[in-house]
Amino acid sequence: MYLRGGTIYDTYRRSAGQTVKMSRQAVKQLIAETQGIAFDEQTAYKQATADDVLNLLDYDSYFQLTGRNLPENKTAILDVLANEKFLEKQGNAWNITNLGALLFARDLAKFKGLEYKTLRIVLYTGKNRIEAYPEQNFKEGYANGFEHFIQFIMERTSVEVIEKALRETKESYPERAIRELLANALIHQNLWQNGMYVMVEIFSDRIEITNPGAPLVDVNRFIDTPPKSRNERIALLMRLFDICEQRGSGVDRAIAAIEHAFLPAPEFVKGEDYTKIFIYPKKKFAQMTKEDRIRACYQHCCLKYMEKEQMTNQSLRERFEIDEQNAAMVSRLIKDALNSGCIKVQNPDNTSRKHVKYIPYWG
Repeated sequence: MYLRGGTIYDTYRRSAGQTVKMSRQAVKQLIAETQGIAFDEQTAYKQATADDVLNLLDYDSYFQLTGRNLPENKTAILDVLANEKFLEKQGNAWNITNLGALLFARDLAKFKGLEYKTLRIVLYTGKNRIEAYPEQNFKEGYANGFEHFIQFIMERTSVEVIEKALRETKESYPERAIRELLANALIHQNLWQNGMYVMVEIFSDRIEITNPGAPLVDVNRFIDTPPKSRNERIALLMRLFDICEQRGSGVDRAIAAIEHAFLPAPEFVKGEDYTKIFIYPKKKFAQMTKEDRIRACYQHCCLKYMEKEQMTNQSLRERFEIDEQNAAMVSRLIKDALNSGCIKVQNPDNTSRKHVKYIPYWG
């Protein structure tokens, strides 16, 4: 509802039993949704000349990512970009869409309304937020800047070790996992939501990746449920550019990479208006909490199920690098997971404890 004599921006809604005024952005979103207009179809820059477009958008990266030859003239370049819905012709000028700017901007700050859609990376000195190095605010678009994002994160989280008198750099986190989970955060964010960036926070004992917008599926079903994206066109193009997984959400591949590196299981948290992922460096089994172990057990069980296999005591021992002589440790963990309700016995009628197989609670 809105006040008589006011404008459409004097609109109010009910929230928690109260009548509150809607923000201009919320009103614009409501109007766009009723008209069936997605965020990426909105105009980010109006009445740009051909030279403006080529200065604002990193068109070279588009042709590199798609493996296409760069056209020989401006007109052909602009036609290709328009065909991808990055541009719209308006008279003798061009309108750059949010899609084009978000994916290929040289500087998102030059697009009104998108200056807060940049990726922010914060590196802290310890386990808390008390002391941090200068914050990095990446102004590139998500597609042309993605390799830069990943390189920055990997360089800041890798460590130097000396083995056999040779100095080597080792990753604390598998790059495949970082790539998939960061791409997920960028793709599935709520672009209509203001006041929150996609953020990567690097601590001495973890990485936190946060994106605006609560997840559209249960966080416990990220592995097996087909993703529901708020930004289908962005998701399609990011996969076309081979930036993220072509099938599913990529979460399963990220977790598989984490398991392969014998890291603790990542933690997915659903907030009221955000999604957060916690990624942890390697820990010994004894250093993990009970919750860490159960979460790893559940995710391992899910991966096995998606591979048309079943989790066993042996497969879980291999996941944690535990010797057969310590199988009882894993048996206790499986019992805890069963009691938590996150897994179940595949065949309850099987009376042989030696060959018991397990599947996720939803299997």
